[in-house]
Amino acid sequence: MNAPQTAARDPAPHAGVQHVEFGRVSVFFGARSGKYPDGNQVLVRGTDTRAAMDTPIVSNFIGAAFDASELVVMGHVHEDHMAGLHRLPHAPVHVHHADLPAAQSWPGLLAAMGVADAALGDEVLARYRRDFYYAPRPDAQAYADGACWELGGSRIRAFHMPGHTAGHTVLLVEPEGVAFIGDIDLSGFGPYYADAGSSLRDFRATLRRLPELPAKVWVTSHHRGVYTERERFLRDLAAFAAKIDERSARLCALLAESPKTLAQLVACRLLYPPGHQSWWVDAAEARTIAQHLEELLAAGQVQVDGEGVWRLSTS
Repeated sequence: MNAPQTAARDPAPHAGVQHVEFGRVSVFFGARSGKYPDGNQVLVRGTDTRAAMDTPIVSNFIGAAFDASELVVMGHVHEDHMAGLHRLPHAPVHVHHADLPAAQSWPGLLAAMGVADAALGDEVLARYRRDFYYAPRPDAQAYADGACWELGGSRIRAFHMPGHTAGHTVLLVEPEGVAFIGDIDLSGFGPYYADAGSSLRDFRATLRRLPELPAKVWVTSHHRGVYTERERFLRDLAAFAAKIDERSARLCALLAESPKTLAQLVACRLLYPPGHQSWWVDAAEARTIAQHLEELLAAGQVQVDGEGVWRLSTS
């Protein structure tokens, strides 16, 4: 896929934002290494086209180095990855086709997140406009797995790696070998697959595939920032992936205490601390727990009766 052929400029980065360089690739760090609600910004300076990967909050404070971007390639669509799109109204925005509706409209984003309550949606929209400069991009264009953007001296290649969202994609910059792995953020929280379009099964497959990419540097949207040592990257990836099985074990332990309905398991909390409450938490817990229960049911480790009560299998 060819990027727009416009002359690249060479603006200086904002002195107040810490950044590192890998050839034509710059990584600007958001607050606390891009901890949510912020993120880390990747920019590529092609000789023909300047490209941005996602647009977190920090993009609003980089200055000319970001504002000169002529192309945006989204690794996936969530509010915290759209926070700088308002600064680039004329730059083409490319999104994996599975996440495209979420980029194009507010109803599309709500549907992807699994928000069905219209009143709640209005409240969230006001918050996102305030906190994330939220502006949808109805002009966003779809790409598919394997898409390639030639920037002049560098290119971006798309590797569809779903799970976090249906369209979550790792973006590899060549020849620098910098992989923007997005919300495979290797944090202590572990993988997040609680949206309507998320998939635990797909996330497991993604985590197995990720080490196969021909990368030398790995950049996360949040928390960890930049990895330049493969051994450390693989160690943290293994710990991140292990959180999935830890959650399954936690569910089995809860069911060993007593049989429970999904609602009762949600109240116990799997992702968040007991008692933690925000507008999205119950729904996120329910979608996450349901996927784990389906896995455990298929493996014969749990069973469910006609009343929706889950218990450990006795056989």
